[in-house]
Amino acid sequence: MPTVTPRTAAVPALATAAALLLCSCSAGAGTDTHENSTAAKSGRRLTATLGTAEDSKGPAPKIPGAREGGTLTIANTADYTHLDPQKIYAGEAYSTSLLWGRQLTQYQVIDGRPRLVGDLATDTGTSSDGGRTWTYRLKDGITWEDGKPVTAQQVKYGIERTFAPGFEAGPTYWPEWLTGSKDRTEAVKKYGGPKKDGDLKAIETPDDKTIVFHFPEPQSDVPYMAAQSSSSPVREDKDTGTGYDVKPFATGPYRIVEHKQNKSLTLERNPHWKPATDPIRHAYPDRFEFTFGKAALNTAQEVLNGQGSGPTTVTTKNTLPPELISTVERDPAKRTLVVSGSQGAYTSDLYIKNDRVTDPEVRKAIHYVFPRQQARQVLGGQYAGDFATTLSSPAVVGWKKYDLYPVAPTGDVAKAREHLARAKTKVTKLTYAYPVYSPQDDQVAQILADAFAKIGIELVVKGLQPAAFNAQVFRNEAPYDLWLSTNSVDWPTPSTLLPDSFESHLDPLSNSIRYANPRVDAELARIAKIGDARKKAAELIDLEQTIMKDVPVVPFLYTSVSQFRGKDVGGAAIHPIYGATAAVDLYLKNA
Repeated sequence: MPTVTPRTAAVPALATAAALLLCSCSAGAGTDTHENSTAAKSGRRLTATLGTAEDSKGPAPKIPGAREGGTLTIANTADYTHLDPQKIYAGEAYSTSLLWGRQLTQYQVIDGRPRLVGDLATDTGTSSDGGRTWTYRLKDGITWEDGKPVTAQQVKYGIERTFAPGFEAGPTYWPEWLTGSKDRTEAVKKYGGPKKDGDLKAIETPDDKTIVFHFPEPQSDVPYMAAQSSSSPVREDKDTGTGYDVKPFATGPYRIVEHKQNKSLTLERNPHWKPATDPIRHAYPDRFEFTFGKAALNTAQEVLNGQGSGPTTVTTKNTLPPELISTVERDPAKRTLVVSGSQGAYTSDLYIKNDRVTDPEVRKAIHYVFPRQQARQVLGGQYAGDFATTLSSPAVVGWKKYDLYPVAPTGDVAKAREHLARAKTKVTKLTYAYPVYSPQDDQVAQILADAFAKIGIELVVKGLQPAAFNAQVFRNEAPYDLWLSTNSVDWPTPSTLLPDSFESHLDPLSNSIRYANPRVDAELARIAKIGDARKKAAELIDLEQTIMKDVPVVPFLYTSVSQFRGKDVGGAAIHPIYGATAAVDLYLKNA
């Protein structure tokens, strides 16, 4: 399947072709219809609204029919790269870590509809000074797993850790925004973390319940950013350094009792968690047992056939293996065990390295020749997602539908030839790189090569090992022109798409296509100073269309995802923001 760009890990990187299979809509907790993949094909892609202080009160609305008790197994092929909240930067890890961790804000999902509410905080925050100052007040009664209260100072310490060495892989917004820096490298020169430089003056804690953030520039998206795991509190006396990445201290409904890396993770109830403080989480099972290492195909077969622990097992990372698609489609009982939904705000695009393919007419020819329908069929047909015409997803606040260069899903060879004829630089050969996860990736490469041959371009395809793909393709001097990639935002507004991927000064891990347009740079700098969230979103969406006139990428799909659950597992639904089965809503039907 398409790879995942490094800056877009707010929703999970599901690294097999099956990641795109058997789903076409968003379905959230609170209903039972989402457990039937056929009923899930309504095409809903929902944006997140901002909740009120009243919405932020607990407990979380009950899921109809849910029961307490029992041990639920979550079987994933791989362990988590990070459990330290300041290092987590992937949607499924965000979602699952809600079992043991809490943030300033978080997404409440009712009947599939996401709403941002206060989590640790009483609301989604209060801004002043044109969006430069944001204040949060913590709720009463929130404690750690040992019963000690969570304080504003501990939230501050957690955020200060994001500046420290070793936290480079996590989100960089707190360091950049609090210091007014263009990137993390610049930010950490101004403040190097709590152990190096002590107190960060940009964050005030006038008392144990109040935390005030002072930003040099207006920041309208702080409520959304405050939902990231990097906004979690950390107790300094429990900060074990690298050990915290294996077993963090809990504030959520469960605590980690054992973590055998790459083998298992065991959670039990946190006796000090108070449901009355929490509008997000449920705690139905007595215990969660995570297992790692078994092949996805074997796990899926056990679950779908009800063998062994299959009936009480669910996956939050694995996707339905392509080998089982026809079996599922023929068997209505198995089809009800497929959990389908929109993959958050992801889109899949054909990326074009703009400093190698410099002529817009050549990029337009690529747009017209791209065989979307044939490629999608290999990746699961209609279940892979809906054909895209925009850079951003319909799940993004303020999204507008547009189609600047309409083309049939099968492509338009004649139109592609017209644009090639107008190009100032004649192109007869291009290179396409892709990570090899499955035979489907090779098939897509061949489909592309056959299509490009029809317009007189030899497409040289290069399959790469997944672990080496980013390092080889995204560096400036890499000899590759095209690749398929999935792209997203770090929260459901457009504020982290264009500024973090299309500014010319960004490094290749962010602006991987090396797009550069001085007018766009100037507009992004102007828009960054807008303190009103709605106005900022609207202007970014309008600017998106300006960028897409240059055809820096070719839109492909608004992607979807399918996972699977045992017949005794209830509450299974794809989180509409994080794009993976939401662990906090799961229960055992026969508990």
